[in-house]
Amino acid sequence: MTLIEKWQYFCYFKKRKLINSTSYMSKKNKNTEDVKDQVEEVLDTPQVEEQETEEIDVETQLKDDLEKEKDKFLRLFAEFENYKKRTSKERLELFKTASQDVIQSMLPVLDDFDRASKEIEKSEDKDLIKGVELIHNKLKETLKSKGLSVMEVAAGDVFNADDHEAITQIPAPSDELKGKIVDVIEKGYKLGDKVIRFPKVVTGQ
Repeated sequence: MTLIEKWQYFCYFKKRKLINSTSYMSKKNKNTEDVKDQVEEVLDTPQVEEQETEEIDVETQLKDDLEKEKDKFLRLFAEFENYKKRTSKERLELFKTASQDVIQSMLPVLDDFDRASKEIEKSEDKDLIKGVELIHNKLKETLKSKGLSVMEVAAGDVFNADDHEAITQIPAPSDELKGKIVDVIEKGYKLGDKVIRFPKVVTGQ
């Protein structure tokens, strides 16, 4: 093969290769553009927007449901706390006044002991006086430990219908005792904060 023929062959081969390469790149670019156009078409379709809107609506609905359940829980918790406080208070009140009937039935015995102690103090038998005082004090301390307390009332105090029970009225021995307590006939008692017997008094008029 002559030199000229070799040169012609080489030029032909290069031209052929260049044409093939250009054709391949053109096809590749075309495929890329087609894919891009398809993606843009998919993104531009209303279906994607609708799907995104539906997802946002579901998320909003879930948040609303969560807030509702949280509100229900807080209300239920508050009601339960109020219930515990109320039942605790009722149980405490019941505990304080559970023995009210028994203690009320013991008050006349305590009154008899008070009267007996005053009479025994007139005796000259010191051992008898000491023995009765011990029993009397023991009874009072036992009842006190159960919540019993004496309502402090004395002659000369102002009469109060909310705290005293007037059984009779007498002419006041002095002007200072008018409308006031002249004498205490029977002691009053409380069990805890509850009055179980009002003091019976005589008032001056």
